[in-house]
Amino acid sequence: MSRCHGAKCYCQRFKLPNSQWRQTDDNERAFLLRVQTDCGNPESRTTSGIVAYLDDEPVGWCAVEPRIAYKKLRNSPVPWAKRVENKNDQGVWSIACFIVRKGYRRRGITYALTKAAVEFARMRGACAIEGYPMITVPGQDIPWGELHVGGPNAFIAAGFPEVTRPTKRRVIMRLELQ
Repeated sequence: MSRCHGAKCYCQRFKLPNSQWRQTDDNERAFLLRVQTDCGNPESRTTSGIVAYLDDEPVGWCAVEPRIAYKKLRNSPVPWAKRVENKNDQGVWSIACFIVRKGYRRRGITYALTKAAVEFARMRGACAIEGYPMITVPGQDIPWGELHVGGPNAFIAAGFPEVTRPTKRRVIMRLELQ
């Protein structure tokens, strides 16, 4: 179900360095995601995201886990512009992406996933949770796959204040949990 950046991502885009990303195929990325989510073990305490259901049908996914899991995110200059903090703080979690199945979009599922991700992180001891949504302009086309990080409104609805705008199209939002 997970696709981003025009190719099957399987939530590995922010985890793998570019050199490794180019060397992995869809099957390898899918395998990594199954391992990371502890697929097949609904009681697992080690997973990399949450699934949204509507009438017992899986309709969405939110990648959420400790920020340290996202090596590429930690090494990118964009989230860190105008910020001074420990990039390796294990208590800070990140919402890296959302996927909503075709036919279920524009129903508020991303909003529900954002709120559920906050509670998921809080229950697992996170002290803060961040999101990196894309700013959209009404009437302008959004290149396919760019909104996998969500839009600011879902984060605002979940109580996230804006931390910084490192680029014209990206906003960093963070909710302190403790």
